[in-house]
Amino acid sequence: MRGEDIFQESLFTTVQLEAFVPADHPLRSIRVLLDEAMKRLSWLFDGIYATGGRESIPPERLIRAQLLQVLYSIRSERQLVEQINYNLLYRWFVGLTIDDSVWDHSTFTANRGRLLEHDVITELFEEVVNLARKKQLLSEDHFSVDGTLIQAWASQKSFRPKDDDDRPAGGGRNAEANFHGEKRSNETHESKTDGDARLAKKGLGKEAKLSYMGHTVMENRNGLIVKAAASQATGKAEREVATELLAQLPGSGKKTVGADKNYDTAGFVAGCRAMKITPHVARNDKRPGGSAIDGRTSRHLGYAISQRTRKRVEEPFGWGKTVGLIRQVKVRSLAKVNSVFMLTMIGWNLTRMKNLQG
Repeated sequence: MRGEDIFQESLFTTVQLEAFVPADHPLRSIRVLLDEAMKRLSWLFDGIYATGGRESIPPERLIRAQLLQVLYSIRSERQLVEQINYNLLYRWFVGLTIDDSVWDHSTFTANRGRLLEHDVITELFEEVVNLARKKQLLSEDHFSVDGTLIQAWASQKSFRPKDDDDRPAGGGRNAEANFHGEKRSNETHESKTDGDARLAKKGLGKEAKLSYMGHTVMENRNGLIVKAAASQATGKAEREVATELLAQLPGSGKKTVGADKNYDTAGFVAGCRAMKITPHVARNDKRPGGSAIDGRTSRHLGYAISQRTRKRVEEPFGWGKTVGLIRQVKVRSLAKVNSVFMLTMIGWNLTRMKNLQG
């Protein structure tokens, strides 16, 4: 007998959101890990908000919502709020009930600024790493470093001489601009849309784009990111930021660090050795003056293992640019780009930890 296509809701229901989430859904494990890390930040959350007045959006819900944006490739906060409104899985993960109203996207943006001001995402990243250390998922001796270009939220038309404050004449807000044949550099030009972005390219013959750089330090056992930061895209940023991040690693014992040929410079190698870190850097024998790595380092088996393992440091970048939000960021200024980059690396670490724990 054919059923009737009639839609009639029950007057009352006792179904809870928990019932809609499969027991083996990956977000269950990720939420447990995230909540455990956020519990250690209660002191920071207490200091951000006033003791009186109207209640704000709980910071834990803001962070869970931002992480959803990374994990599910949601392109904007407006779309994120829209999807939380009708997606029961998202509501459950954020911590809303079926009856709870979802905040407006503009309110979400304003409250997110408070988290940025107090560097909450950076603190959360450290707590996630500490959680992985507590679960004995980290190597404390062997690491790899690398950097990647992150396309800025600014167009080539915005890259104009520093003393040029006028918009191109005619054409409205998207006026025509012909800069072919014009000599443009970061010393003489700047983006009028995002002043922190820098013109950079991946290699010779490649197109130059307004960009930032993301930097990571990966531990070699399980491919987890233990240090991360975004910076302006300069020619020396990869090595300079990598040295700063390596200096922040805990412990005073000997360590090794694998890296590609771009790190084969006398300054980076000497800086690593000064920190008791053996630089297992790929040799660039074609460099003027030869490689900074000699046979005393490259002849050992550990050097070959580091060179083979270091290639995994590219995986978080690939994941962040296909699943996450760092192929081209939708925010402007170095501080906001750094927050997005750190949050993306948090998403990578939580996903890896969930998979490692089974």
